Amino acid sequence: MPDMRFAPPNPLRIADRASGLNAVSVRSYNERLVLSLLLQSKDITRLEIGERTGLSAQTVSVIVRSLEQEGLIAKGEAQRGRVGPPTVPLSLNPEGAYSVGISVGHRQVEVVLVDFVGSIRSHAVLPYSAAAQDTNHPQFMSAIAKAIADLPQHLHSRIAGIGLALPGDEVELELTPKAARERFDALQEEVEQEIGYPVYVQNDITAAAGGESMFGVAKHLSDYLFFYLGARLHSRLVLNHQIYNTTGAVSFDVGILRLEQEITRQGRQTSELWERGADWPSFGEAEIAWQRELVGQMKSSIAALKQFVPITSVVLSSYAPQAVCKAICRELEQAMPGIAAIAGNIERSPKAVGAAGLPFSSRFMVE
Repeated sequence: MPDMRFAPPNPLRIADRASGLNAVSVRSYNERLVLSLLLQSKDITRLEIGERTGLSAQTVSVIVRSLEQEGLIAKGEAQRGRVGPPTVPLSLNPEGAYSVGISVGHRQVEVVLVDFVGSIRSHAVLPYSAAAQDTNHPQFMSAIAKAIADLPQHLHSRIAGIGLALPGDEVELELTPKAARERFDALQEEVEQEIGYPVYVQNDITAAAGGESMFGVAKHLSDYLFFYLGARLHSRLVLNHQIYNTTGAVSFDVGILRLEQEITRQGRQTSELWERGADWPSFGEAEIAWQRELVGQMKSSIAALKQFVPITSVVLSSYAPQAVCKAICRELEQAMPGIAAIAGNIERSPKAVGAAGLPFSSRFMVE
């Protein structure tokens, strides 16, 4: 069954959307359809929109005019040199909407502000010593308020909401401080009351998968197996753009925490493993052995799935350096001919960026 814990798991599944970002009304299905198409395909023409949606030319023109007036889409330069009048490519306007994404991890909290195409405009990292020990989460709330304040005041009305990614895996939950776990259920209400924007909550791995599907390398993939490499290794199955998850999600102890343990035994520093956007130094044989074990687990998961689903594409998302993820993907492809393994391109905070996509999917997109 789809993972529908709190918010839509799929960036193209809807809940409700307010016109003008703030009023309480439902945007038409056809408008959502056009916005969803523009999210997946940059620089397409009205003719292409009509061909791919089945909408009439008149309907497309009316919708495009309305979305353009609202500032959600933008026109590109007219394309000349073909028979007939010049065509004008359309795309989402990055400044058409914004969202805050929050990822609650096992060591820290990350807060990002992203624009309508998923570009990070603001990024903050809070260690748990600052984020979870105080009853009122003052620094946690301050980080959210700071992300919003980083946006010019006249654009605050374009904030679609706040996405919150929380760990759902029982083993990973045990890695988080008890003070943080006890407050998970209250976070949504607390943030809504104090910050004043609607909050959408989702399992963190499902959110990361949605982020790669909405903004990342999986944007054009309809069917694939998604792996998230964090403290542990997690996976999600994506079929026809829909993210699936069993009720008893399984993670594997071959993640970055395992590598840290091996490096620690050698008496080496491991702080680089958890720094966002930082390259790793060479960890020698420990890293080679870890990658081999990690690829072996991924291979086993794929082989088990292929008995039922003919998956040929794999996406590996992580805050680990992309060079590391690409090396893992190459090794996996060598071990499993016929599998295309792709490293995700949301590097700094895949879970938080995925969480930021939740308000967009709920308010603007269609299933």
